[in-house]
Amino acid sequence: MDGRVDEWRNWAGLEATRPTRVEQPTSTAAVVAAVERARAERTTLKMVGTGHSFTGISAPEHTMLRPGGLAGIVAVDRDAMTVTALAGTRLRDLNTGLEGLGLSLHNMGDIDEQTLAGAISTGTHGTGGVAAGLAAQVAGFELVTGTGEVLRATASENPDVLDLARVGLGALGVLTSITFRVEPLFVLEATETPMSWDEALDGFDERVAQHHHVDTYWFPHTGRMLTKTNDRLDIGLDEAEPLSRVRAWWDDEFLSNTVFGAANRVTNRFPASIPRFNQVSSRLLGARTYSDVAHRVFTSPRGVVFREMEYALPREAGLTALREARRAFDASGLRITFPVEIRTAPADDVALSTSGGRDSFYLAFHTHHRSDWAEHTAYLSLMEAVMRDHDGRPHWGKLHTMTADDLAPAYPRFADFLALRDRLDPDRVFANAYLRRVLGD
Repeated sequence: MDGRVDEWRNWAGLEATRPTRVEQPTSTAAVVAAVERARAERTTLKMVGTGHSFTGISAPEHTMLRPGGLAGIVAVDRDAMTVTALAGTRLRDLNTGLEGLGLSLHNMGDIDEQTLAGAISTGTHGTGGVAAGLAAQVAGFELVTGTGEVLRATASENPDVLDLARVGLGALGVLTSITFRVEPLFVLEATETPMSWDEALDGFDERVAQHHHVDTYWFPHTGRMLTKTNDRLDIGLDEAEPLSRVRAWWDDEFLSNTVFGAANRVTNRFPASIPRFNQVSSRLLGARTYSDVAHRVFTSPRGVVFREMEYALPREAGLTALREARRAFDASGLRITFPVEIRTAPADDVALSTSGGRDSFYLAFHTHHRSDWAEHTAYLSLMEAVMRDHDGRPHWGKLHTMTADDLAPAYPRFADFLALRDRLDPDRVFANAYLRRVLGD
C-alpha cells in the first residue's frame, strides 16, 4: 500500500530523510514485490523500525517500508520452547503476548519500543544473564534478500546465514519473521542502591558475580553512583511485590521523566548550574526493592529524549577505562546532566555482536537532545577516544565515528559478513550512507 511521502526522522531527531516512496507491506509477498521493484529500478529500500537508533542505520534513501503491517506472534512451540513473531512487532507487544502465554525472553535491554527486527539487527542487549543480547536468543528467522529470494535460516536450514546474520544491520535483507528461544515466565527482584564511587567500583566484580543482572550509573560532576541488581526469584507472579501504582508513577514517570525533563530544559539554558544540579539530584536518590514479571523489571519508561553513544570493551579493561573516562571528563570542564550507564555481558557467538567472542563491559554516554551541540560533540569525542584506546566496539545503533577500516580488525568474522552481504545483496538494494561508512561499498 503506498502512503503519503513524509519526512522520516529518528527518535532523537539526529537523522532525517524524505523517501521517494512509502509502503506498508502486510505479507512476505508484498516485501518481495517491493524489493524486486527496487532492484529493477536500481534504487534502494529500507524497512524502518521505530527510529530508536541514534545513527542513520535504518534511514531510507528511496523506498521506505513501514513495519506496522507485519506484527504479532504467529507460532508457539512449547516442545522446542520457541516463539515466532512477525519482525515488525514491537518488543513491548511481544513481552505482553509472551506473558499471556506464560513465557518470557531470557534477557533484554531497558527500552521496549523497538521492533524485533530493529532490536536484533543493531545488537540491542541487556546486562548479565546467560545471554545479554537479543540476537543471541534468536533460533531462526525469515528474510527477503536483495534478489527477492525468501530465505529461512535455522540451525538446520541455511545455518551459515543464521550464524552470520543475527546482527545483520539491515544490510542483508528485510526480516519478516523471527523465532526466539524462550523460557517459562519468571519473576525478578530489583534492588536499587545509591553508593559512592569507591564503594561501587571496589565491589563491582563481586556484585556482578553474585547477581543475575547488574546495571550501574555514575552521575558526572559527583562521586555518586546508583546500582541496580536483578535476581530471579523462585516464586509465582501472584507472590511478586511490584511497586504500587502511585510509587511507580512518582519514581519512574514523574521524577525520572517529567521532573528530569523540565530540569534539563532549565540547565540547557543555564549550563553553569549543571554540576550543582547533579550533586543535589544524585543525593536525593533512595534505595528501593520490588519484584515483578521479568520484562517489567528489565525495562523503564523513557520520556526524556536523549542522544547516546555506547561502546563494548573487553571485560578485563572495563573498570580501567571507566576510571580513565572520569579523569578525562573531570579535567575537561564539560557539563553533562545524564548519568553514564555501566553494564556487563557474557560472550556470545554472534558474528557482529559487540559481545561476540568476548565477555564485555559496556559504557554508555548520554546527552539531552537539546543540549549545546558543541558540548555534546566534545563530550562524545572525548569519551570515544578512551573507548578506542581499550579496543572498544561501538553499538551499531548508537553514535560513533568508526568506519569499515576501523571495524574490520575489531571483528574476527567481519570479512565473512561482507562476503555474505555480497551474496545476499549483490546490488546493494539495502544500502544507505551509514552502511557505506561502516561496511564499505
